[in-house]
Amino acid sequence: MRQVTIYLDAKTEKKMLESVQASGLSKSKWIAQLIEKNTRTDWPLEVREMSGSWNDFPTVEEFRDNQSADLPREDW
Repeated sequence: MRQVTIYLDAKTEKKMLESVQASGLSKSKWIAQLIEKNTRTDWPLEVREMSGSWNDFPTVEEFRDNQSADLPREDW
């Protein structure tokens, strides 16, 4: 494991400590998870598992079939 030193003002540290306590994690684990979440470059598993969940979503062709004709433009 690598070590990182960060400097926080009192207000930010208080917010962090409250969040850490509420999470039940150590400060190091809480910060590591925050960094992981904010530097992720792929979709979370929960989002990937949703693929294909909406069977009734219209296709592009169905969208276009329901469009009405364009209105004529006004002359300037």
